[in-house]
Amino acid sequence: MKLIVICGATATGKSDLAIALATHLGAEIINADSMQTYRGMDIGTAKLPFQERAGIAHHMLDVLDVTEDSTVAWYQEQARAAIADIHGRGKDAVVVGGTGLYIKAILDDLNFPDTDPVVRAGLELELATIGLNPLFERLEKLDPAAAIAIDRANARRVIRALEVIAITGKPFTANLPREASTRYPDAIQFALSMDRDDLTTRISQRVDHMWDLGFVAEVNQLITAGITTARTAQLALGYSQIIAMRNGILSEEAAKEDTKIATRQYARRQETWFNRDERINWISQGQPRLETVLQHLEQLN
Repeated sequence: MKLIVICGATATGKSDLAIALATHLGAEIINADSMQTYRGMDIGTAKLPFQERAGIAHHMLDVLDVTEDSTVAWYQEQARAAIADIHGRGKDAVVVGGTGLYIKAILDDLNFPDTDPVVRAGLELELATIGLNPLFERLEKLDPAAAIAIDRANARRVIRALEVIAITGKPFTANLPREASTRYPDAIQFALSMDRDDLTTRISQRVDHMWDLGFVAEVNQLITAGITTARTAQLALGYSQIIAMRNGILSEEAAKEDTKIATRQYARRQETWFNRDERINWISQGQPRLETVLQHLEQLN
């Protein structure tokens, strides 16, 4: 049974390709977008509505409440269990998403050490006293690759990366194997590329469309559901900006524009992350996507 990964920057059309590929293969889909794991975070994560999933089973989608924090270790365990279940029923599995660390957690064995309460307490004290920006700047100096992969607004993951560096004396990303997959050596990865100007336009249009669909109302409902009581969900692109708007920090127009800027920055970080993995087969903007993937799969048979 095959394991196929569709990755790339946000707004490049990964979900549509995954649906087309899964339909052709009779496969099932595993979500690898860290924020699409949350129930109720639909508009702002560009989650495919149920009626647009072509009757294909989706795993790791809508599995957490917004009051729960997710971890890479949790995702690794759950996603691998889903793959085993799909393969056990004789079907191919298609992993789709833009969270590079989640995809790497599926494919490779991560060797993160246990937490050190003394180191963690020291870092959290620094966070409380000097703020997140100096900690992120430290991470950029100690491990530039980790700074690319981690959202600079995600205090929990910045602290965890610095904790791992302090415990091991090695960069955080030294724990991310770069060699061929240790868990799924036959996994096939594809990434979608897009011209920067075209991607910028698509991101702007997507954010405008999210607002038109009722993004602000969605966030209002999630605030009532407790999204601000946990760390992970409230940091999502767009959600954090609308929460800031609701707190009187940003105007609505500023929240929308900041969402576009942050999304463009995130897309650049995604491209940098995926470009580092030599196992990925890139599909350019002008190539027929499904046909390119199928042709590659056929050559491997």
